[in-house]
Amino acid sequence: MAEEENEQNEQQVEVEPEVETEAEAEAEPPVAEAQPTETEPAAEAEAEAPVAEPEPEPEAESAEPEPEAESEEPTEAEEPAAATAAAPEAPAAKPKKKRLPRSERPKRSKPKREKPKERKPIVRLPKPEHARGRRQERQGTVVSDATDKTIVVRVDMVKVHPRYKKVIRRSTRLHAHDEANEAKVGDVVLLVETRPVSKLKRWRLQKVVEAAK
Repeated sequence: MAEEENEQNEQQVEVEPEVETEAEAEAEPPVAEAQPTETEPAAEAEAEAPVAEPEPEPEAESAEPEPEAESEEPTEAEEPAAATAAAPEAPAAKPKKKRLPRSERPKRSKPKREKPKERKPIVRLPKPEHARGRRQERQGTVVSDATDKTIVVRVDMVKVHPRYKKVIRRSTRLHAHDEANEAKVGDVVLLVETRPVSKLKRWRLQKVVEAAK
C-alpha cells in the first residue's frame, strides 16, 4: 500500500508543473493583446489601402511578321504607297501671295540727277606707236623652186642632246614666199617669219646671202 501511495504522490508532483505552465500561458495572451506587434498595423494599412487594379496587358503581337520585316527593300508597288503615306505628314505649303499688277505696286522714288548744261565732247586718245617686235629669222639652202613664187628651204640645226650630251644634226624644210622668184636651187637665203600666206607658207624671202655656184 505504501508503494502505491508513493507512486500517486510522484504523479501529482509531475502533473503540478504542467498546470502551472498552463496557467502562465493563459496569463500571457492578455499582455500580448495589450501590446500589438508592429506587423499588425502594417497589415491593417495594407488592408485599408485600395488595391490597384492590374493594368490591362497589351494585346500580343501577331505571330505573323509584317510585310516590311520580310524584305528590307520595298518593292516597286510599295514605293508609291509609301510616297502617298509620307505626303500627308509633310507640312502644308504656305499660300502664295497674289501678285499685283505693275500699276498697283508701290512706286519707289528715284533720285533725280542734274543734267549738265554742256555736253562734253568725245575725245579719242591717239593710238600709241609700238616698235615692231623682232621677227625670227632662219638661214638655209634652197632645195626646190618649182612652184611659182614659192621656194622650199632646208634649214640645218646643230644642237646638243639634253641627256646624253651628244651633238646631233637635224634639218627641217620650210616653205617661203618669193615674190620675184629671185632664189634658185642651191642658193643660201635668209628667211623671216610673216603672216600666213597660204596653207604651208609662214616665211618669206628677205635676201639671197650666197648664190649657187
